[in-house]
Amino acid sequence: MNAQPDPDEGLLFDIPRAKAKARAAGRPAPPRRSPAAELSVARVVVDTPLPHLDRPFDYRVPSTLDAEAVPGCRVRVRFNGQLLDGFLLERVAESEFRGRLAYLEQVVSPEPVLAPEIRELARAVADRYAGTLIDVLRLAVPPRHARTEKAPVEHPGLPPLTAPEPGPWRDYPAGPGFLAALRDGGAPRAVWSALPGPDWADAVAVAVASTVAAGRGALVVAPDGRDVEVLDAALRSRLGADRHVALTASLGPEERYRRWLAVRRGHVSAVVGTRAAMFAPVHDLGLAVVWDDGDDVHSDPHAPYPHARTVLSMRAHRSEAALLVGGFTSTTDGLALVESGWARPLAAPREVLRSRAPVIRAAGDDAELARDEAARSARLPSVALRVAREAARNGPVLVQVPRRGYLNSLACARCRAPARCPGCQGPLALRSAHAMPYCRWCGRIAGEWRCPDCEHARLRASVVGARRTAEELGRAFPSLPVRTSGREEVLTEVGERPALVVATPGAEPAAAGGYAAALLLDGWALLGRADLRASEEALRRWCNAAALVRPAGEGGQVIVLADAALPVTQAFIRWDPMGFAERELAERRELGFPPAVTMASVTGEAAHVRELVDQLALPEDAELLGPVPVLGAPETAGTERALLRVPRGGARRLSASLKAAAAARSARKDDRLAQVRVDPLDVV
Repeated sequence: MNAQPDPDEGLLFDIPRAKAKARAAGRPAPPRRSPAAELSVARVVVDTPLPHLDRPFDYRVPSTLDAEAVPGCRVRVRFNGQLLDGFLLERVAESEFRGRLAYLEQVVSPEPVLAPEIRELARAVADRYAGTLIDVLRLAVPPRHARTEKAPVEHPGLPPLTAPEPGPWRDYPAGPGFLAALRDGGAPRAVWSALPGPDWADAVAVAVASTVAAGRGALVVAPDGRDVEVLDAALRSRLGADRHVALTASLGPEERYRRWLAVRRGHVSAVVGTRAAMFAPVHDLGLAVVWDDGDDVHSDPHAPYPHARTVLSMRAHRSEAALLVGGFTSTTDGLALVESGWARPLAAPREVLRSRAPVIRAAGDDAELARDEAARSARLPSVALRVAREAARNGPVLVQVPRRGYLNSLACARCRAPARCPGCQGPLALRSAHAMPYCRWCGRIAGEWRCPDCEHARLRASVVGARRTAEELGRAFPSLPVRTSGREEVLTEVGERPALVVATPGAEPAAAGGYAAALLLDGWALLGRADLRASEEALRRWCNAAALVRPAGEGGQVIVLADAALPVTQAFIRWDPMGFAERELAERRELGFPPAVTMASVTGEAAHVRELVDQLALPEDAELLGPVPVLGAPETAGTERALLRVPRGGARRLSASLKAAAAARSARKDDRLAQVRVDPLDVV
């Protein structure tokens, strides 16, 4: 798009006036510049956060920068009296603007870091999420590291890669056909329900190797660095050296930029990385993979808040590439792709699944209640202790605790009323056995707390964290070592020797040979969250932990402390995540919740939210819910949120309406902007 620059935005450059100012200041006058002989107009996206300026601006290319000003390079330009960064999108012969164009001030680097495909993808993502192009480009293109960019690079020639055998894909009836389509350069799209166990990484590597052998590129996005390490090792085994790179934030800016440049320059054919790698400029993309797409870390916390699954789906569609959405569970979003006909399910037969999964039982089932009446309410009922004691003779036992810390929530020991801070009414917690209770909101010590209802001064735990659980298990199993894995220290792997491993969800280390058993505690804490996806997320966390346990044929057992009558618990016991996703999607379709519909949220100060909502030109089929106050910590006081709902096919129209309203307010220099999120993770 070619936009006409506005004179009051500083895009006109008056040479005589500049010379006069220079003489008055005693500086030498700026030299006269002449335009480049060919394609002298550069279209630049300027790094400005204002929504109403989300368009390219035309600048004149001086002859001195003709060779360096290539499409995709970083530049600096005069904009509204400031020297701002930007990206040169393209060069053309003529501008639609008939006034005098300002010249490019500087080419920061002639390296064409912005590939045409990524530029077009970024524009589509910005429109999809009601954001701006420059916001997406900040996520897509890493900051420049000059020394790395200028360093000489030796790129060894590599022999052609031979397509691998199906390997672990033989366990899936549609697996060999999926690989055959990749080898033939096709674009199959599948939602993959992976079998429990460690073979998932090798299966991804085989799919990537099949794509690379066909002469196309591949991109794999995983939730965290530990998954990336596992995939990196699997890819190295299947591809050999120098054919792929791993991109994670832990690399540091220099090494990360070096690897990113290797991708941009076409020196490697495959990339594996965390969320930011979804924009990696892989040449001739033939396969995009997102692993464990239900993990909320796939949603970027920076505007415009894109989700890796959506971005890779858009990218696969635009590039005519294959897409593989995989995990040990099936999300409702993935199932929606299947039901739309855009993707197909890829799952193993039930008999194969039963041979790979451990035995799963709920602590409160009827048989256990007949033996132990306390099993329904006890945090560690006798069946859990019995299974842990028996399994620990043969190897490590995993204990999953939903909350980190020590005692994260306290209550009155007499009347069970929640213990709250006298100052701000925030929840009280304990950091250790010898610490004083403190407020989780304001940090105030509440050493003289008394219950306002019954005047009792003693406290009891209502939510127990991982560290307190480790203490309790250490007393129950004095002969076993107890290891913890959580935010303070995340373990990568544990050995085969007997031990108790207490971990929070997502921090469970792999065990050599698999865990002998797993105890999944406090299921109510996962299922009782005020979240539309609470049951779906609980099943995902349970299945991810159970996938680390040995198969039933090798004695693997899993005990989940949750109500056995709940549909999500039954789906876990049967290992039927696809069936549960079908049930969830049907209920959400009936109630009008995502992903059956598209929703957007507008959050901010009450007046700002209402002003923006009042200015929206909503589609006819849109529905406004709210605004309503946002409840929570003190910093949310006075904050409101409105939800907007449209049919699933109306996402673009809703985003366009939100973006137009934000641009109109920005043009009026109204900086009191509310936060706009399309497809927010939390809608209740």
